[in-house]
Amino acid sequence: MSRTSPFSFYEFFAGGGMARAGLGADWTCRLANDLDPIKVAAYRANWGAGDLIEANVWDLKPDDLPGTADLVWASSPCQDLSLAGHRAGLSGQRSSAFWGFWRLIEALDEQGRAPGVIVIENVVGLLTSRGGQDFTAICEALASRRYRFGALEINAAHFVPQSRPRLFLIAARSEGLATKEPGPWHGPSARVAAARLPDALKPYWRWWHLAEPDARNTALSDLLEPDDQVPWHSPEQTQAILALMAPLHRRRLKQAAAQARADGQRQVGALFRRTRQEQGRSQQRAEVRFDGLAGCLRTARGGSSRQTVVVIDPHLGEGAVRTRLMSPREGARLMGLGDEYILPKGAAAALTLVGDGVVVPVVAFLERHLLRQMVKACQSARQAAQA
Repeated sequence: MSRTSPFSFYEFFAGGGMARAGLGADWTCRLANDLDPIKVAAYRANWGAGDLIEANVWDLKPDDLPGTADLVWASSPCQDLSLAGHRAGLSGQRSSAFWGFWRLIEALDEQGRAPGVIVIENVVGLLTSRGGQDFTAICEALASRRYRFGALEINAAHFVPQSRPRLFLIAARSEGLATKEPGPWHGPSARVAAARLPDALKPYWRWWHLAEPDARNTALSDLLEPDDQVPWHSPEQTQAILALMAPLHRRRLKQAAAQARADGQRQVGALFRRTRQEQGRSQQRAEVRFDGLAGCLRTARGGSSRQTVVVIDPHLGEGAVRTRLMSPREGARLMGLGDEYILPKGAAAALTLVGDGVVVPVVAFLERHLLRQMVKACQSARQAAQA
């Protein structure tokens, strides 16, 4: 990537570099960081090693971050967003990964190198975890460094055929691009989180304005591999999976089969096996959907956690229902990655990489309709201050 690009960024918890892919060619990566060796290898394979540091974020020092970045992207691990580490201070490696990242932002600010814009991507549950205390703590940190901030709830289903709601907490040192009232990207959780912020933080809250996207024009079936290029379950394996369905999902399967017979077209669904509590006991259940979407990709830890493709083909007679595991390449497509993207060789490693990532077209949409304008405003303010 050219060093003459108009914008620059640091990418923390970078994984396979999906935020980088979404930001695009106008952005220069000054630093990428992750500690997972498999993800780091994938990052190197796709982007090179020149900007990458493989290390625990707590081991990084401010001098490891070159120059000044316009934007910082941080997709920190959701399981690490605990107040326990924060209350213990920011000096210990047992504190959460987020606070290890935040101490670097504080250090950059002390050196006059703070980014104009910060994006913190995480699960929507961050808004409500620990009764909202975790979210409030992060907002307190942002306000302490003079950032205005607001939360957007975006489901990737607007862009790709995968149901994947995510939170984007965006902080900026520029004004503008905000509305007085919440809009379509501000869901109930974001509105509640804003309302319960302490009075001292409310002046920093912004309802960031974001355009609505064009209608998605792809379905799960459009991203699947050809039938003859993927392994299918045996009829016995398929029946064992279908036997795990509760009545609701049996009805969905029956309705999809009836639709397939009626119009002579095959129906494609996505299925997860989940553990549910029923009558005080843990029960594994197969849950299927035929709405053109895959379920949210998850970290793969064996066949039971991998998503299953269900195909009902009216031309196959008694074998009309077929099942198989979703392939890593299909998972990558559901994250908006092109087929040129180099995946880890093992299925579990590849699906973990994509399941932990951020959807590329979502990043691209944010870049085009919000982040670019924010960064330009911060650049102009900085230039005016230096004049």
